[in-house]
Amino acid sequence: MDLSFILNELGEERENYFNAVSPPIMQSSNFSFKDVAGLREAMNDEFESSLYSRGQNPTLNILRKKLAALDGAEDALLFSSGISAISIPILSLLKSGDHIIAVDNLYSWTIKLFKDFLPKFGITTTFIDGTVFENFEQAATPQTRLIYLESPNTFCYALQDIKKVTSFAKSRGIITMIDNSYCSPLYQQPISMGVDLVAQSATKYIGGHSDVVAGVLTGSKTLLKKLFEHEFMNTGPALSPHSAWLLLRGLRTLPLRLQRSFESTRIITEWLASHPAVQEVIWPFSPQFQQADLVNQQMQGCGGLFSLVLKNSTFNKIETFCNSLQHILLAVSWGGHESLVVPAIASFKKEDYSTYNGHHQLIRMYIGLEDPHYLIADIKQALEQ
Repeated sequence: MDLSFILNELGEERENYFNAVSPPIMQSSNFSFKDVAGLREAMNDEFESSLYSRGQNPTLNILRKKLAALDGAEDALLFSSGISAISIPILSLLKSGDHIIAVDNLYSWTIKLFKDFLPKFGITTTFIDGTVFENFEQAATPQTRLIYLESPNTFCYALQDIKKVTSFAKSRGIITMIDNSYCSPLYQQPISMGVDLVAQSATKYIGGHSDVVAGVLTGSKTLLKKLFEHEFMNTGPALSPHSAWLLLRGLRTLPLRLQRSFESTRIITEWLASHPAVQEVIWPFSPQFQQADLVNQQMQGCGGLFSLVLKNSTFNKIETFCNSLQHILLAVSWGGHESLVVPAIASFKKEDYSTYNGHHQLIRMYIGLEDPHYLIADIKQALEQ
């Protein structure tokens, strides 16, 4: 299906809403029917109908069709946050006694889900270095029901060999799930590589304007409908119609924004790699990236998130650099129009800093839509501090 058709036409039946070019926000909690038969049909299958906006809604359904098509999936389900799109399907799929294999260095709230929340229900997780395929084979047990991937992750950008992992999982009857927030559907298509469920934070590139929080899950209609009819409807994580409309707006410019961010990041990481105050730049499309072959196999691009390490790094030096940036904002997340920075040291106290812990030295930067040379000037003056 053509990308331009998906972004600009798919699901948009304009004759149903006065031929408006932009889809309306169906800001209604409830929908009426002409007769009892129609009401009964909707109540019997809320997954495919608009009955009550805790389930589906016409504005959400336009977005749902587009996001499923972008991922090459049968269907999509929308959530009020990215972590909701991760947590609820896992709760749906697993039961007490089940086992998960998850890769190291996941999104922080996903780690909390696996380490703190799921054990309350008798569900255990083994964390592995996912860059080594044999670790998946060694960690698997007869109780393993899920392999959870995040490729790349978002501080050191470790990849997993997705095709190899999904082939192994299918041979054991294990479901696979991936967080694809880093690449977006434009730059990586996990469904085509055999992944069963693809989650992403639509807050990031899909929204693109730092004004909406949302999540999306794509996969087979069978899996999503089962999830929808039980855990989704019972926990109520529905996305609002207005938020769905903001995501539709974001989709219109998604290719342009991603391309701009990707190209600017290439310019900035090349400049940083040659700067005497910088020890290392970590970005999947850097020439020095350790998994470059796998990057080229799995990814078509990656937007503007990378990490850097200062030379002779100390807690004070990292803090001074970040505090000295004048135009790059000190904030979490990524994917919007504005450039951001967040150092790993923001998550702990000074006395816990260790020069022997490589993760402690990482400074994560996101490059937005500003002119790259404008950002380089800001980084340069901060490094001089």
